Amino acid sequence: MKIVPGWVKKLAPPDKWQIPVLLVTGILFGLALYVFKLSNAPSYLSDRPETCVNCHIMTPQYATWSHSSHRENAHCNDCHVPHNNAVNKYFFKAKDGLRHATVFTLRNEPQVIFIKEEGREVVHNNCIRCHSTLVTDSKLLIKTEAFHHYRMERNCTECHREVPHGRVNSLSSTPNARVPLPPSPVPDWLKELTK
Repeated sequence: MKIVPGWVKKLAPPDKWQIPVLLVTGILFGLALYVFKLSNAPSYLSDRPETCVNCHIMTPQYATWSHSSHRENAHCNDCHVPHNNAVNKYFFKAKDGLRHATVFTLRNEPQVIFIKEEGREVVHNNCIRCHSTLVTDSKLLIKTEAFHHYRMERNCTECHREVPHGRVNSLSSTPNARVPLPPSPVPDWLKELTK
């Protein structure tokens, strides 16, 4: 005879409900896996720039970045995700990604995308992280206090507003852009049925 701990007995459904509970649990788990696959969720764990165009609204940003000088040295996460530690990086990525997914799912995306203040701080910190020698090189600095304040305490995007995305004003700003489109989520067997 098998001895079952008391806490397991309290969590287990009554005998007549065990099969329906298992079925509903299996259906919900399968549905969760399907949504995970359909939304291309595993791609968001990577640092590949193509991930950003999983949502069609990011097409202009991807297209303008891919024609910029940053394309050779930096991808989306190099600029838009904090790099002070791994926990903060993935926490920020998850929080931002859930907000983006919610906005996109609810069809509430704006015509013109503006970066949030928290994201602007992250981008600024990453500009300094990558370009610290340009900011602190004594040969490039004028030795006045006013210029030090001007150079060190302003946000980089105040002057470099169009780096690396250029002028991205709306979804129509890059009409002929070629971007890697995600594969169709429709299974082949369903495509065959609809022919």
